[in-house]
Amino acid sequence: MSKKLFIRTYGCQMNVYDSARMADVLAPLGYAPAQGPEDADLVILNTCHIREKASEKVYSELGRLRETKQERPGMLVAVAGCTAQAEGAEIVRRMPFVDVVVGPQAYHRLPELVARATRAGGAALDTDFPVESKFDHLPLVATPAGPSAFLTIQEGCDKFCTFCVVPYTRGAEFSRPAADIEREARMLVEGGAREITLLGQNVNAWHGAGEDGAAIGLGALARRLARIEGLARLRYTTSHPRDVDDALVAAHAEEPKLMPYLHLPVQSGADRVLEAMNRGHRAEDYLRIVERLRRARPDLALSSDFIVGFPGETEAEFEATLDLVRAVGFAGAFSFKFSARPGTPAAALSGQVAEEARDERLQRLQALLRDQAEAFNREVLGRVVPVLVEKPGRHPGQVVGRSPWLQSVHCHAPGAAIGETIDVRLLRLGPNSIAGEVAAPASGEAA
Repeated sequence: MSKKLFIRTYGCQMNVYDSARMADVLAPLGYAPAQGPEDADLVILNTCHIREKASEKVYSELGRLRETKQERPGMLVAVAGCTAQAEGAEIVRRMPFVDVVVGPQAYHRLPELVARATRAGGAALDTDFPVESKFDHLPLVATPAGPSAFLTIQEGCDKFCTFCVVPYTRGAEFSRPAADIEREARMLVEGGAREITLLGQNVNAWHGAGEDGAAIGLGALARRLARIEGLARLRYTTSHPRDVDDALVAAHAEEPKLMPYLHLPVQSGADRVLEAMNRGHRAEDYLRIVERLRRARPDLALSSDFIVGFPGETEAEFEATLDLVRAVGFAGAFSFKFSARPGTPAAALSGQVAEEARDERLQRLQALLRDQAEAFNREVLGRVVPVLVEKPGRHPGQVVGRSPWLQSVHCHAPGAAIGETIDVRLLRLGPNSIAGEVAAPASGEAA
């Protein structure tokens, strides 16, 4: 009799990938997917620790799971991911009913931890940074859930931005071997994936040996993966400005499978704030990188991350951020108020900005970013673009897919198959998507 597994995922795409691999690791133990925690024999919360609210969501969910477990005493509860790494002992103290706590670098040990918790009782805790790579111990990748798939190629961070917990929860930068990445990518394509997003905390810091043994970076890796027959699109996230090199810029110019949408966090437009954040670049450097990328790929769209109200940020420095946003023009962005994470250098800085000022600045920034995103979406109306069909729509004959710029597009295309690329004329903006009509048979990926 099979057991049931339910995984709730918080945070970034890397956690989505990790959750899928946890399911792969546990499948040989007989665990099959459950619809919800009420049906599960094992519930895993795969957590995020980037912001305080992300951690508190986990504790709130654990409070609800405590009641479920009281009704079903045999159910196991596990906390995985970055909150587990950062607060493992605190989780056990606050929530003693939790059976397993495992960090993001040790989830390949889940079968052992589940067995230990079942056998001995009490929390099985593993938040070490093992010497061996977890990827060496994971099973071969399962069939992707749809035509778009994630593939982790790099983990960890050596940048040590003063506001960020990632170096402490994910560890030092680690790049998977190119041959392993290509093997997994080929398996994903054989399983039906037509678009692969390469993942990493600093994905463009990836480095490895090429087919001739010479050192290569992300640009050369993207070209290598683009040769895989059946793969239509490549993306990557999240990038750091310091790791945008000439080879990556050239790949954007010359490799049509590399999509013209790039997430490139800047965080602030003020040089003093960037220095206090330990970002390692100035606003001028960021603008120069954007200029180079757009010369290489004129239709490139950019998204970014912003933090407002960093300790010591003045009104003039916030205005510098707005100026940078106006200079670049973003198609999308994630923006947040500064959140002091315990243990990070920024948490101890003087000059903490008042909550009211942070709220007001965030509202102004988000209004500008919303206007820019809407303007970008309006610019593409009337154009015929290739859309990768991802799923059926809500209405008969309707399909939903993604444009090269990650916009959600829906249209009436009863003959289109999931995973097919169709040419669609974009017609109308909706709240969260664009409506279009089929224009012609698929004509490749040129946008």
